[in-house]
Amino acid sequence: MTTTSETSTPLTAPTSDAPVPAAAPRINLKAKAPAFYQAMIALDRAAADGLDPVVSELVRVRSSQLNGCAYCVDMHTADARQLGLTEQKLYGVAVWRETPFFTARERAALALAEAVTGLGAHGVPDAVYDEAARLFDEEELSRLLAMCVTINAWNRIGVASRLSPQVRG
Repeated sequence: MTTTSETSTPLTAPTSDAPVPAAAPRINLKAKAPAFYQAMIALDRAAADGLDPVVSELVRVRSSQLNGCAYCVDMHTADARQLGLTEQKLYGVAVWRETPFFTARERAALALAEAVTGLGAHGVPDAVYDEAARLFDEEELSRLLAMCVTINAWNRIGVASRLSPQVRG
């Protein structure tokens, strides 16, 4: 069986229709660092407080997609569905610039989320920040930025510890 050097995932196709299990988790921070984990939950709540829940979930989904955090993508797409977001809108998050599904505020939030998530050598571009500042008041913008930072922290926890979503049936 051929595997990649970075993972132990087989490169050959499975022989059945059963889902291929995810890699084993590395560590359970909730159990091993409970004070830190509770602080992250408090940080998340503080970031979300006063921010439109739909905007929060869109930011969480997009950042999680970019960071490759399957656990967070699964959780936040399910949470977004609970808020009433359509499947079409959720499918469009990955290609939001090419769709007519998002409001100007949602687009500004998604652009800011992408910029914060992918901080390059030059940080968040002024045009991205200025558009968000134009559409969100200072309190909302502060919470939006806090949400971008918080979901990126959660994504790094999820990816580094190999959190994996459960198959829903």
